[in-house]
Amino acid sequence: MPLPRPPLHPSLPAPLGHLPAWSSEPLALLHTGAEAARTEGLDVFGLNLGLSAVVGFSPQWNRAVLTDLETFRSRGSLSSLVPYLNGGVIVTDAPEHALRRHALNPSFSRSALEGLTAAVRQKLPDFPAGRTDALAWADHAVRDLLNVAYFSGEFDAELLDRFLAPLRRPFPAPMRPHPRTLVAVRRELLRLGRLRANEPRPDLLSTLIRQPGWMEDTRVSLAAAHDTTTHALAYGVWHLAQAPQWHTPEQHGAVIKEVLRLYPPGWMGSRRLRRSLEWRGHTLPAGTLALYSTYLTHRDPGLWDGPDHFRPERWSHKPPAWAYLPYGGGERICLGMHLAGLLLTETLAALPLLRTLGGDATPAPGLTLGPAGPLWVARA
Repeated sequence: MPLPRPPLHPSLPAPLGHLPAWSSEPLALLHTGAEAARTEGLDVFGLNLGLSAVVGFSPQWNRAVLTDLETFRSRGSLSSLVPYLNGGVIVTDAPEHALRRHALNPSFSRSALEGLTAAVRQKLPDFPAGRTDALAWADHAVRDLLNVAYFSGEFDAELLDRFLAPLRRPFPAPMRPHPRTLVAVRRELLRLGRLRANEPRPDLLSTLIRQPGWMEDTRVSLAAAHDTTTHALAYGVWHLAQAPQWHTPEQHGAVIKEVLRLYPPGWMGSRRLRRSLEWRGHTLPAGTLALYSTYLTHRDPGLWDGPDHFRPERWSHKPPAWAYLPYGGGERICLGMHLAGLLLTETLAALPLLRTLGGDATPAPGLTLGPAGPLWVARA
């Protein structure tokens, strides 16, 4: 028996039958596939994307993909198609991955990042007095804060904006190489690295330059941090403007968790099967593109009460294991999760009371999941 699948495009060859929907309405395609799988008592379904692909959404599938690193490999996954993410620890496989993460983890640990808190607070932006698009505001705020955290604010601001801009655009923009920009970024990293070799600063780059491959890991982790944190911050601002009763520092932790549940920036994770796998009575061949949908898991009505509603109060209880994965999980859990938490927590704490003026918060999947926008808010 083949895996259940959403309906194929009637005018295309079967192997390409899901590409139009994947390009135009991927979230609707995922929901259709998940319903087809549930009808057959399964937690996986197939997609025809020009290569064999399978999407899973249960905690059991998530655990398998994120812990069985010998079967589920990163090299050759969707990250490899994006020049910004095709490098460094992100695409390093076992057994080398554990060694590389062990070297990088101390720089991004919660205790190490505490030393950046004062510098981040000094750079927190004032919220404008007039009508403001929370998405555009978050984009600028996060870019400036990352510059402080990584480079003490010394990275050329115009170049940083140019480097990160394609990540904010719809596909295929993030997949296009920008060799001149990447050369300029490499030159700027070398300049800043040499300065820190002689005189360390209280920033991430001063610790990263001690590691082999530091330039690639700095560039890739910076790119991975920007849009993910921007979109989470924009949604946090939007929901606090709608529900100001949650706008206290003591409650921001629950707000951030709920925003990341509803709108996980990494809405789809990918691996490649190194060897064939038996799953729920189906054989998944070696080479299959194995996807895990954080978005589907986070909105699964079998796991969450009122999954499509913003309810921070749900975080008074711990969710089921492997049901909440905004930063992935296992050995490959997001390197920058504590940095994202620091930037989100400090920025939300500095916000005034806000009110919504209208906008479009519909999740729009691209390289990451963010609001279609704009998100118009103003001071209350």
